[in-house]
Amino acid sequence: MVFVYLFIGFVMLQRVIEVIIANQNAKWIKKQGGYEAGAEHYKYIVAMHALFFVALLIEISFMGTEVVRWSIIPLIIFLITQVVRVWALSSLGRFWNTRIMILPGAKVVAKGPYRFMRHPNYVIVAMEILALPFIFQAYWTAFIFSILNVMILRVRIREEEKALKEATNYEEVFKDRGRFVPSYDE
Repeated sequence: MVFVYLFIGFVMLQRVIEVIIANQNAKWIKKQGGYEAGAEHYKYIVAMHALFFVALLIEISFMGTEVVRWSIIPLIIFLITQVVRVWALSSLGRFWNTRIMILPGAKVVAKGPYRFMRHPNYVIVAMEILALPFIFQAYWTAFIFSILNVMILRVRIREEEKALKEATNYEEVFKDRGRFVPSYDE
């Protein structure tokens, strides 16, 4: 059981580091003349992600967990998402953020996984919210937070795309790419 808490703790630490990087990136964008869009819903994103880990730990602690043979499948999916997460975040570089940070006139990043779809990071997050609890048979956490994530992403993506279309070349670059399903036209 100690390994379970260490594993989840490591993932939580990873998220804290990402927030630190996002805050540094936000400061950089603001220094370049950028601004935050859609800030009203950000607190709900933070709350949902924090409560996800709380719920996961509570469900594991009270329901108990044992790593079963098929747990390897969601573990492999989770580990693959970590590789793709790094690819997506590094592709965006200083433009990656947990907030909607807009730099007017900037050319949107269309490399890495963004060559194939508009929102690969949101696909990754959705897969993580499903796979991580499944590793430990925390089915309620997977179910409830997958639904909450979809609800929040509906607002988030609408706000993000609106802001990007108004201030960048987003529409031109991504007009032929699916939001969540890979496609590529050259």
